[in-house]
Amino acid sequence: MRFASMLLVCAGLVVAATTAQAELTSGPQPGESVGAFIVTKVGGNAEDGVADGKALCYRCKMGARPVVMVFARSGDASLAKLVKKIEEEVAEHQDEKLTSFVNMIGTDADSLKAAASKFVKSNGVERIAFVVPDDAKNGPPEFKISPDADVTVVCYKNGTVVANHAFAKGELTEEKIGAVADAACSLVE
Repeated sequence: MRFASMLLVCAGLVVAATTAQAELTSGPQPGESVGAFIVTKVGGNAEDGVADGKALCYRCKMGARPVVMVFARSGDASLAKLVKKIEEEVAEHQDEKLTSFVNMIGTDADSLKAAASKFVKSNGVERIAFVVPDDAKNGPPEFKISPDADVTVVCYKNGTVVANHAFAKGELTEEKIGAVADAACSLVE
């Protein structure tokens, strides 16, 4: 009986260790700095003073503001729900200057630009800029965006990461979108 109990405890530890290892890590982590990188704006946030098609450092443009920066590989329904929720937070926290931009990443920059532009129009995105990084495949190499991450959300303020959320394809649920919204709110508290 005692041996069986020890086996169960060991099995539980193995499962816990496997679960901890299975958690997806992608992008700059809390406490790390968010460096400069060049993107091309393709749509959204018409009030930010950046014309569609312009190449710039969006991170630089945001300065010390609180920012929800997203890296996404697909413009699916889950991303649309996430963007809608972030837009609500940006609208609610205008006085605190909360802002956001979405980096579409993948293998073909031209296809990404077309898809992002279509996503912005079909989902009525108004307050969030959609961009494609020069390093389109996985974003800036120093950001270490995991190829396994379908969506990576980096919440930062004063150029320092406050929260990070990474989701494999199909993992971005309503509950997890709520956690991202909470992290966005924590930027302005």
